[in-house]
Amino acid sequence: MKQHKSRAMAATISAESKPALAHPLAEEVRPGQSVELLKELHILTREGKLNQDSRRKLKQVYHLYQFIEKLLLELPQVGEGATLADHGAGKSYLGFIIYDLFFKASKSGHIYGIETRPELVQKSRELAARLGFERMSFLNLSVAESTASDALPDQIDVVTALHACDTATDDAIAFGLKKHARYLVLVPCCQAEIARCLNANKALSLRRTPLAELWRHPLHTREMGSQITNVLRCLYLEASGYQVTVTELVGWEHSMKNELIIARRTGKPNRAAAQRLQSLLNEFGLTALMDTRFVLPADLAQVVDALPVA
Repeated sequence: MKQHKSRAMAATISAESKPALAHPLAEEVRPGQSVELLKELHILTREGKLNQDSRRKLKQVYHLYQFIEKLLLELPQVGEGATLADHGAGKSYLGFIIYDLFFKASKSGHIYGIETRPELVQKSRELAARLGFERMSFLNLSVAESTASDALPDQIDVVTALHACDTATDDAIAFGLKKHARYLVLVPCCQAEIARCLNANKALSLRRTPLAELWRHPLHTREMGSQITNVLRCLYLEASGYQVTVTELVGWEHSMKNELIIARRTGKPNRAAAQRLQSLLNEFGLTALMDTRFVLPADLAQVVDALPVA
């Protein structure tokens, strides 16, 4: 009898001394993240597992969330009452995960998901209702339309645009400027507008400057167009009173659309950036964009008007 008791005690002690087995998703799902939400978003399967595609998607969203969380914590009252507008929201992976990990624990604050496809807007509304995410709104608007919409407040703290295609990123920037956003977090995607302009002016540019060799071939035109677009966006943000940093979102093995632009509002327009912006637009034959994409405040516009046009 004593032998049985001692064996049982030894087995109990041995079991208690062994570390608990980690949850299979512990290394891939952030602490506090709702597994049910990830299932609803079809990031996890019904069995609670990740496939290769959803693992890559979740890694991108989590990595972006790390940047956004830091910005939210820099806000007054550590993000209480924060407002965030997510442009080109799609299925709202990013918005739902930000709400679940940050906004849900707060007593105030609001996330606005802006998306042009009505079926995705409706599904997001239904999911938010099922989850009890009361401080999430989904608007069936283009990014440009949202700038003038009464459904959004006059001031937004954080503007995000994850893989907003072509000029939708520029529209998100215009929205952020009008709403006096404290922060903009942008991951541009498939820019084509400037590549088209470069292609249209190619013959003239080749006669004018050897630099045009950088975009003479169609593949290089597309690549240069994308690079120039993001450089101009950064200069435009700096000219408009933002401090800009550019970094890599995730490793290139996860996504080729990998450039992350973070802009912090300083409220001090940068004249030097405005002049460099105008100089580059002149150099590449893109001066018409000063009246559409890169409209400067009146005082800065006067500074750049004095520059010669190529």
